[in-house]
Amino acid sequence: MLSLARRQPSAILLGAQLLGVLVYPAMEGSDVGRALFSVFGIAILGLVLLAVRSSPAHTWVALCLGAPATVLLLIQAATQDDTLLPYSSALEAVLYFYAAGALIAYMLEDHVITRDELFAVGATFTLVAWAFAYSFTVYQAIEPDSFTAAVNAGADRTWVELLFLSFTTLSSTGLSDVVPVKAFARSLVMIEQVAGVAYLAMVVSRLVGLLVLHPQGGRLR
Repeated sequence: MLSLARRQPSAILLGAQLLGVLVYPAMEGSDVGRALFSVFGIAILGLVLLAVRSSPAHTWVALCLGAPATVLLLIQAATQDDTLLPYSSALEAVLYFYAAGALIAYMLEDHVITRDELFAVGATFTLVAWAFAYSFTVYQAIEPDSFTAAVNAGADRTWVELLFLSFTTLSSTGLSDVVPVKAFARSLVMIEQVAGVAYLAMVVSRLVGLLVLHPQGGRLR
């Protein structure tokens, strides 16, 4: 597993994030679950740092963002108090955006496509989705009632609800029953829509072109 993590960190990161999509719903609604949520978040941060190390980006920047976020998550796990959630979410949002940019640079730095770069396509997508979900969490703390839903319309939206909104927005499926109702919240959602379209148009299409349309320029190794 350690050897695989060193050779294909993007694959491990993508797998862990997809696992998180499945286990996060079971973690909400209880003190123990929230503590486990924080611990799982720390594990994901470690995988993000590992993925950044394989990219052209500066690892020290990711460490400067990841270290305080980890401390805040540990405090939340120990105290089972969500008071620090907006602050840890803000750090995680910046780290995930930085990591996504690092993986994009990693995928575009040459004309040789590796297996890890193919996994990086999915990992980058999930990183951006997570980053916007954390951004929604921060803004919801700043301006309550920024998001509403078909169920419990007046309540704060849970992490899973905001992550669901982020995934449906980024993928342009438009299936979410969670919607922004405040002006700036809608602005954040619109920016994510642009990011999703740009990612498919600029990054994914280039890799597909190298791998399929121009096999002499792109080769899988």
